[in-house]
Amino acid sequence: MATHRPLLAPSPPLLSPKDPPDPQGPKLPDPIPSPLSQSYSRRTGSSRSRSSDKTAPDPLGELRSGSILDRPGSRHVGRAPTKRSGSERAGSQRELADEEARFVYINDPARTNQPVRFPDNSIRTAKYSVLSFLPRNLFEQFHRVAYVYFLILAGLNQVPQLGVFSPVASVLPLAFVLGVTAVKDAYEDWRRHRSDRAENARIAHVFSDGEFAPKPWREVQVGELVRVAANETLPCDMVVLSTSDPTGVAYVQTINLDGESNLKTRYARQETQAVAPHAMAGTIRCERPNRNIYGFHANLDLGGKKVSLGPSNIILRGCELKNTAWALGVAVYTGKDTKVMLNSSGAPSKRSRLEAHMNRETILLAVALAALCTIVSALAGAWLHTHRDELDDMPFYRKRDFSGREPDNYEWYGIGWEIAFTFMSAVIQFQVLIPIALYISMELVRVGQAYFMIQDKDMFDESTNSRLQCRALNINEDLGQIKYVFSDKTGTLTENKMEFRCASVQGVDYSSGGGGGGSDEYGGAAYNGPSEIVNDKILRPKMTVATDPELRNLLRAGTGYKARRACDFFLALATCNTIVPIEVDTSDPSVKLIDYQGESPDEQALVYAAAAYGFVLIERTSGHIIIDIFGERQRFDVLGLHEFDSDRKRMSVIIGCPDKTVKLFVKGADSSMFGVINRSISSDVIHATKTHLHNYSSLGLRTLVVGVRELNQKDFEEWQLAYERASTALVGRGGLLKAVAASIETNLEILGASGIEDRLQQGVPEAIESLRQAGIKVWVLTGDKQETAISIGYSCRLLTGEMTQIVINSYSRESCRKSLEEAIAMCSKLRTISPSAPNDRVALALIIDGNSLVYILETDLEEELFKVATMCDVVLCCRVAPLQKAGIVALIKNRTDDMTLAIGDGANDVSMIQMADVGIGISGQEGRQAVMASDFAMGQFRFLVPLLLVHGHWNYQRMAYMILYNFYRNAVFVFVLFWYVLYTAFTLTTAITEWSSVLYSVIYTAVPTIVVGILDKDLSRRTLLKYPQLYGSGQREEKYNLKLFILIMMDTVWQSLAIYFIPFLAYRHSEIDGSSLGDLWILAVVILVNIHLALDVIRWNWITHASIWGSIVATVICVMVIDSLVILPGFWAIYHVLGTGSFWLCLLAIIVVGMIPHFAAKAVTEHFMPSDIQIARELEKFHNSDGANRSEIPLRTLMQQQQP
Repeated sequence: MATHRPLLAPSPPLLSPKDPPDPQGPKLPDPIPSPLSQSYSRRTGSSRSRSSDKTAPDPLGELRSGSILDRPGSRHVGRAPTKRSGSERAGSQRELADEEARFVYINDPARTNQPVRFPDNSIRTAKYSVLSFLPRNLFEQFHRVAYVYFLILAGLNQVPQLGVFSPVASVLPLAFVLGVTAVKDAYEDWRRHRSDRAENARIAHVFSDGEFAPKPWREVQVGELVRVAANETLPCDMVVLSTSDPTGVAYVQTINLDGESNLKTRYARQETQAVAPHAMAGTIRCERPNRNIYGFHANLDLGGKKVSLGPSNIILRGCELKNTAWALGVAVYTGKDTKVMLNSSGAPSKRSRLEAHMNRETILLAVALAALCTIVSALAGAWLHTHRDELDDMPFYRKRDFSGREPDNYEWYGIGWEIAFTFMSAVIQFQVLIPIALYISMELVRVGQAYFMIQDKDMFDESTNSRLQCRALNINEDLGQIKYVFSDKTGTLTENKMEFRCASVQGVDYSSGGGGGGSDEYGGAAYNGPSEIVNDKILRPKMTVATDPELRNLLRAGTGYKARRACDFFLALATCNTIVPIEVDTSDPSVKLIDYQGESPDEQALVYAAAAYGFVLIERTSGHIIIDIFGERQRFDVLGLHEFDSDRKRMSVIIGCPDKTVKLFVKGADSSMFGVINRSISSDVIHATKTHLHNYSSLGLRTLVVGVRELNQKDFEEWQLAYERASTALVGRGGLLKAVAASIETNLEILGASGIEDRLQQGVPEAIESLRQAGIKVWVLTGDKQETAISIGYSCRLLTGEMTQIVINSYSRESCRKSLEEAIAMCSKLRTISPSAPNDRVALALIIDGNSLVYILETDLEEELFKVATMCDVVLCCRVAPLQKAGIVALIKNRTDDMTLAIGDGANDVSMIQMADVGIGISGQEGRQAVMASDFAMGQFRFLVPLLLVHGHWNYQRMAYMILYNFYRNAVFVFVLFWYVLYTAFTLTTAITEWSSVLYSVIYTAVPTIVVGILDKDLSRRTLLKYPQLYGSGQREEKYNLKLFILIMMDTVWQSLAIYFIPFLAYRHSEIDGSSLGDLWILAVVILVNIHLALDVIRWNWITHASIWGSIVATVICVMVIDSLVILPGFWAIYHVLGTGSFWLCLLAIIVVGMIPHFAAKAVTEHFMPSDIQIARELEKFHNSDGANRSEIPLRTLMQQQQP
């Protein structure tokens, strides 16, 4: 590389798609020496005169006619720039109509907000106000049909003829449930209000009366000039007008917007860069507010001259200004119109499968309720008909009133109406058969379960200092029933932290440096890599990269064709990117580290690799790049930049080199690059490079091809003219820029290729193996090449050598159909080899690419794909688009009852995360889009094992038991009331006081079931992790099914018979009053259902003891208090029987007789028909496993003891 040569006279420093030059814009301080500035002015002046000539030939004519075709390519590098470029192209395809546009008058907010005032800049994330809270909260709560049911019953009870309970007692249960939920919602909304007030009170600096004055964020208006200093957060969406950088560059961090911590570049237009704030004037005509954070379509009118604006000219609210002293902009969107607020929606609402199945049992209970009411009303009608002649003078049931002069009826409407009234009164009397308290109990249990999941140290990610996030509390139990896991690869199975491993340069493979690893920082005293001394301070790259000695020696030799091309290869890696070098302090004041910040981890890895080989990127502006090449600084002028886009699948930069040459460096995906490489030049190098690329992909490396083209004066000027026209176009700007890039990126000479390793996350192979042993099928959906995906599949043990691979790579519908038919035949044949020995059968893996899925999804071939996929143990989808990922998830979700889980880390995974029953976001390098759309978020893929196999199993087991127990305890109580009605002339009177009936579900029996639902564990953590097969209990729905429900209802009938008839037979000839008998019945019910619960508890702790036995004590106290109130019926009733021996003998007999079936069933099943869980529990007892007899209360101690 030549070093001591005059610099090339550069063309305009801001020739970038982000910030095209303007022929008549104000001239800025030139960053190059003055003699060269004159040459620069002369040449660009001629170019500009040509661009203004209307008769000049248009070099884009062929492009507009469609001579350049889009080529299919492989996975691209730099996903974030693709989003912006794509949206910019889409946004510039049409001219904004007046009715679709917003007009913003710069520095004139009064005119901007007339005649329609735009929203102020205050935000509101709270749901309620003081006035709207009650009606809106009640409206939302009554979306639950059960609440409407209980509201209707409470209303019926207010009718005098149907008044079973007093008006207050009938409304109290529903009011309690609604009140608890309302308090919870009010507290959450109060926190939102507090956050909103703090956000709206932040200070912004707004230009007013000739100076920048502080102003609360909430008062910023559209059209005002806002000045933002370094490290400050932007208060609104604003178009950048000028920055502290002479070239108009501003660096922003969008971590608050999308979670990406890498710096991104934004630009001020040259027409406004040098204008003072008081002289700022003009009109911005922009699109109306929308949710697209990667797109912006507008133009700026400066005194009749229109300038196009794009996504690179706007900074959104929530971004932070970095490495820029200040930036000045005009507010275009404020408050609720800002893009971040338009995108501030939570995760989609999902419903757990248990709750959905609960509707089936609720309907059965409703049928049973109707049957009981029908029986009572029918028998009441028969009784009334039988005694119709005695009703006038029968005690306690007189239909005639003879107290007046004329006989009258006591609200008697005939037998028909009496039957109807009896039916509706019976509904009110037996309403607790459908438990209202179950819903609030489920909510409280889920909150408790979520707390222990969040506090689990086994799911704490030390690298990001983050815990598990539970963003959807209503599907905790679904984690215990997952059958399919759909996973992204990059950033989910891998770290998305790229490491440069090898390179192919001029057909030679240099990979001997790939085996060594480096430390995170160059800071030690033993460092001998590239560095630079500036002002007595040493600058070193932050990250190390292992290098190949042979390639390093070739570069240092610097002579010969291969050495020059090798230098060009690493020069391309150092220049063809959007990386920003940042100095970072170290513990040694004399040493500073260069941290390369960029939007893509791939680009960061390539620039660190170039630095390791001696090409250290020191400084980057929009106009030039400074690179330290083997200890000597050299300046390269950036003459043009075409960012990566998903159509071209490549990126290019035009560089003015110190030796007066102009070079075009291009890097991109292999399938895209080989179509623009001149095959007549170095055909042997091309062939060797393809071989190396195949080898790299087979090793699981991400590949990239690099090419170069030297431009002569004519080529460059034609490109410059075409670029200026495209960049200043107001209609179709994006398409024209893409065409300009495609026209210059031709006839390239290949330099080489790179191999970057995206390392597997810790514990991924072990996690996948555990999931497979648990009966969970793991499918990987990735955008990577097939070879790379297969290699990663072997590395993470998704694929094994014993598997038979079925590969489908088709490019037509008929070809796909034929491949699927052959695959089905092969699967059927292999399945019939050993159908009776599932453990010895042949394992199958389906590998299919995105091209094939184009012809399969949403067609009649979907069913064929479903058959093949479900017969395979593993499915690996390569080159898939985001919507195809969602389509694969829907393929299983819509055709089976199996639970699906999708896990990913990037915006391209959002669609499949939302499609799956359970969505999990990885908070990694790809931003927070996946996290914000997920139900749960965590830091590592391996955390999926404890989340599913441990917490998922516990949550399912607890919630399933709690639901069945709630049905059981209420049914016992209702059947006791039913038996009593049969012996009281079907009059629906009850011996149990109405307050005890109301408090039964709320206080007497509610707390124990909630505590057990949160704390009980059927198996210890260690056992569940040691035997993943135990997870199958949830998949088979062993803990909650129709059979169990029917058995439990049969048990309730038996226990209610014991509770009612034992005291009935004992006291039938006594003089005991009904209230005393009712107190005995309510105490018997509470004691029996709590002992039933105690018999099923596996893990005891002091909280469980206190809740179960404390509930019994609380019931006794409440009954005594109720009977001590003179105003209530049954005054002093409990005290009449409490001291008698018959009372205690009846309680003992009820407990013994009532528990016989349940105890016998448990004994028989556990000793003669044990389940896997019961067997594992016995193993814990006999092997004295750590934590086997512990609860989850001392969680931290438990974790420490269980983990080695």
